[in-house]
Amino acid sequence: MSRTLISHAQLQRGRGRFLYWALLGIIVTAFTLIFIGPLYWMVTGALKSGQELAQTPPTLFPRDPEFTNYIDAWNNLNLAKLLFNTIYYAAGAVLFQLILDTAAAYALSKLRPVFGNVILGAMLATLMIPAMVLIVPQYQTVISLPVLDISLLDSPFAIWLPMVANAFNIFLLKRFFDSIPEEIMSAAFMDGASPLRTLWSILLPMSRPILGVVSIFAVTAVWKDFLWPLLVMPSQETRTVSVGIYAFAAGTPQNVVVAASVIAAVPTVIIFLIFQRNIMSGLTTGSLKG
Repeated sequence: MSRTLISHAQLQRGRGRFLYWALLGIIVTAFTLIFIGPLYWMVTGALKSGQELAQTPPTLFPRDPEFTNYIDAWNNLNLAKLLFNTIYYAAGAVLFQLILDTAAAYALSKLRPVFGNVILGAMLATLMIPAMVLIVPQYQTVISLPVLDISLLDSPFAIWLPMVANAFNIFLLKRFFDSIPEEIMSAAFMDGASPLRTLWSILLPMSRPILGVVSIFAVTAVWKDFLWPLLVMPSQETRTVSVGIYAFAAGTPQNVVVAASVIAAVPTVIIFLIFQRNIMSGLTTGSLKG
């Protein structure tokens, strides 16, 4: 029997059982309100009029729900174009990360190049650098790409290329590859399979859960990012949904802006609800060897 903070005998007693379930209920309810509260406030705020949204103290429920706010947000803020741009950037980020980060993790885990541990340590050290510190050098690189001397402003590569260098995803993939028994690799090499064929035919089919996690991380990173797309996508035609909503917010009623935020959040919520099992299995798979 596993040991816990509260003994099994105490949980069987009337008072101990009541205190345990009461405390558990309070904690679960509190955390549920903390996480669901802002979402509820956003959804209900999009149904209020401008006056009711700015009212103090705020109302808990909309007095007269205005579903036309969502229609106005879709039409006035050109959300179809903004969502298409964001989906396009997210798809490219997923593709680049799956190809390049997987190759890097496979090399570090199974091919073990010279100074591989030094390279991995240097990559992990970049996780300690605040992202804001890298904004200026990354922007200088984008406006004048070294050697080629070309500008990537308003180009999707300005978003894709910085996302490829993701040390966390490489480490996550490497840990998963480390959990795959070496006997599988040895058997593949004895059958004449090249390292690339082994990766494609054996490791990748086994890595679907962790590849799903990396894909979700890439999509959410593009979807929620604001400052970097604001800098490298100045044109109205290339904006992401977060930058587009911000750009139109000044001359748009706040209830319509909130409705646009709800629409922008729906795709990521749907993706999470569909792939939540893959996310949990991918994060736990490979945590233990054997």
